[in-house]
Amino acid sequence: MRSSCFFLILSLTLIRNTNSLGQDITYAREVISKLCAPSMKGRGYVENGDRNAALFLAEEFEAAGVQKYSKSYFQDFTTPVNSFPGKMNLTINGKALQPGRDFLIDPGSPGISGKFAVELLTADDLLNNATWMKKIKGASSKFIVICPFDRKKYNAEQIKQINDIISFMKYSNDNPAKGTLILTDDKLTWSGSTEVYGKPSFTINAASTPDKVEIVEVTAENRFLKNYQTQNVIGYIEGEKRDSLLVFTAHYDHLGMMGAETMFPGANDNASGVSVLLNLVKYFSAHKPEYTVVFIAFAAEEIGLVGSRYFVDHPAFPLAKIKFLVNFDLAGTGEDGIQVVNGKNYQQKFDLIARLNAEGKLLKQIKIRGEACNSDHCMFHSKGVPCFYIYTLGGIQAYHDIYDRAETLPLTEYEDYLSLLLKFIEKI
Repeated sequence: MRSSCFFLILSLTLIRNTNSLGQDITYAREVISKLCAPSMKGRGYVENGDRNAALFLAEEFEAAGVQKYSKSYFQDFTTPVNSFPGKMNLTINGKALQPGRDFLIDPGSPGISGKFAVELLTADDLLNNATWMKKIKGASSKFIVICPFDRKKYNAEQIKQINDIISFMKYSNDNPAKGTLILTDDKLTWSGSTEVYGKPSFTINAASTPDKVEIVEVTAENRFLKNYQTQNVIGYIEGEKRDSLLVFTAHYDHLGMMGAETMFPGANDNASGVSVLLNLVKYFSAHKPEYTVVFIAFAAEEIGLVGSRYFVDHPAFPLAKIKFLVNFDLAGTGEDGIQVVNGKNYQQKFDLIARLNAEGKLLKQIKIRGEACNSDHCMFHSKGVPCFYIYTLGGIQAYHDIYDRAETLPLTEYEDYLSLLLKFIEKI
């Protein structure tokens, strides 16, 4: 009878754990779908997309009983940012190209409208100063077109020279042309900008263009927002030990809109990381933590870690109280395990998470990495705060493009990843 009771209790425990993980991933999908919805406008700077996302996060904090550091969950700040809220049309030789799929506008571009002849430049032209200088000298009413080239044909020094001159074409006011088109065989990957440059520039999928570019017609509307108000979202759940804090962070912003109709959803980057953050909110609202846990969803990461930089300069609590911080970004895959940035800086913590993973047989691998200023943890690391930045490996390659969508994000190892994080947090 005792043996039967033992196996009944064990079975019920396993069922509860399985159901819990199932609920975690269900909630994760709900969060990711919500943050990638059309109403969020890519969580950028068109039609208050970032504000809509922040309001959703505040509602989730409130529902879970997360406490505030002030009257609101919001930490407001301002930042300059360039945005593209209006028309975004580009045709080559009369063929209309699709924004996001066929072309990207440089995020620092001003607006432009018109029909232009072109001046073609090859890689070999760019390696001959006399040639390209002569060509652009007479291009004051034209667009410069940089033809695609095979990098395997050139050495490292030549590639650097080519890239330097392309940068000059894009950003220097000494380039007399109206703008620049860069044809490429590479994946189109967009970003954001807190500046506006003197000339517009576009990167175009070479496969989408005619064999010879002759006429370019373009209409692109930008709006530079000098003091755009956005907000970090901050709250905490009090633990038994209040003098030391465990802090969990993830940025909720993304690239927003490139024109009125083209949205960058940002499912993996970083609605997935926010879903991890909110799952931890739900967990610790139901399980009183040993240490007080703090949750921070940062704004403006994609335009230069602006939100986290503002926080460390205006902290809601003394940074010296942070026992450890974990930043979540790109949490939606995991077929090849996870990467731990700062693992080499905090070897004992890395050894702990690696051991817990091996004991639980959870993820394929835990890869160690040193310092990298590639997400919001960087601002804390620069202040001496012990921290990790963890991201998942493998799976889909959608990143900073229109294909990073909720419906195609696999969440392949999400349950095991979350299980490992909870084990790690318990042992820190």
